[in-house]
Amino acid sequence: MTAPTTSTPPTGTPTGITRGRFDWHELITSDPAAAQQFYTAVTGWTTKKWEGGPMEYTMWMAGDVPVGGVMSIPPEAVAMGAPPAWIAYVQVPNVDATIEEATKLGASQLGPAMTVDQVGRFAVLRDPQGAVFAVLTSESPSGLENDPQPLEFSWHELTTTDAAAAEEFYHTIFGWDHKSEFDMGAMGVYRMFGRDRFTYGGMMNRAPNMPPPNWLHYILVRDSADAAVERAKAAGGTLIMGPMEVPGGDRVAILTDPQGAAFAVHSK
Repeated sequence: MTAPTTSTPPTGTPTGITRGRFDWHELITSDPAAAQQFYTAVTGWTTKKWEGGPMEYTMWMAGDVPVGGVMSIPPEAVAMGAPPAWIAYVQVPNVDATIEEATKLGASQLGPAMTVDQVGRFAVLRDPQGAVFAVLTSESPSGLENDPQPLEFSWHELTTTDAAAAEEFYHTIFGWDHKSEFDMGAMGVYRMFGRDRFTYGGMMNRAPNMPPPNWLHYILVRDSADAAVERAKAAGGTLIMGPMEVPGGDRVAILTDPQGAAFAVHSK
């Protein structure tokens, strides 16, 4: 489930229902109250209750702009063994048509598609290699797309068993293009993807000691990834990798929150 977006940056691509744009980021967790304390301390987000939904839902706020939400893991997901996790919602013109296309390509649907007033229609899927994502047809057209700003999600990284096949899958359902690639030596090729002038993230093959296929989402912090890591550790988070410099000079780090959901921080 997601809440409505209201971001309207002044410059970027035209408004309207777009295909392949990251639209919302949602944390499903075993303890929403504790998660709110953690992420507000680490990132600088504030929170705001969303009124009018069928269940309790809280939005992550970057100033006056909602950038995502947090909710309890649904009972049916708990029964399936779903752990705390971040899920990204990608905008599509027609959720049901996208589900049909994705399942023909080997994806699976995790529960029925749902329609929520003031939000739109959405569904959660698992790609052919096993990574979870969601699709959304928003009830209202999104604002202009612009480059990520501080406290927004700035990068989306897929670790999978077959990056080439995954890239083709997402290109087919979302229209994401291959933007560039980076040879990581023994770790293989890092494939960057996006749409129009935007590069959204990268895809790579997982090493044997890495978790199963998954999406990792990076939050652009105001100060530094290093400082955000220290705040996360003080608040009960666990550092997985970094902080480290990446090509281009930015700093990143990968962590898990106290409930076990993985996320990353990014600073320019």
